[in-house]
Amino acid sequence: MKQIKHFQLVDIGYRWLLKHGCAFAFMELVTQAKETPDVIGFKNGTSYLIECKTSRSDFLADKKKPFRKMTSKGMGRFRFFLSPKDIIKVEDLPKGWGLIWTDTKGKTEIIHNPYCKSKNGNIYKGGFYKRNKDGENRMMMSALRRLQILGLVDRIYEVKSYRR
Repeated sequence: MKQIKHFQLVDIGYRWLLKHGCAFAFMELVTQAKETPDVIGFKNGTSYLIECKTSRSDFLADKKKPFRKMTSKGMGRFRFFLSPKDIIKVEDLPKGWGLIWTDTKGKTEIIHNPYCKSKNGNIYKGGFYKRNKDGENRMMMSALRRLQILGLVDRIYEVKSYRR
């Protein structure tokens, strides 16, 4: 079987968050925040983090990150790992993390969702983590600043109404 690349997982995670109701999301946006999430999405004032893992060794190394050891320093109120099937098992997960598996075609399956009892993909009930709101705000400010530098920030005022 063809091995999926990290950038493909990131793209799958990005599309997954948007499909599941996030108003917008960032992929590997490097800012002054101490963490650079693979994917982070936002909806209704809260955040949804996806960490993408292509190998078991990458997953195990993730546990050593400072914001994994002290979870309140990490981003994401709701947190998920995304990996190819069988790289990560439910029993391997840190407390409160969800797990999504994907195949090389981008088809996803929620394997474990600690935030909702149903398997329908609804990730918006409950919540577990206190998160680094300052880091999340820095990320959003950095994105807006980049748009301002490009002369695009005034375009947000052009929208009279929108439809999904």
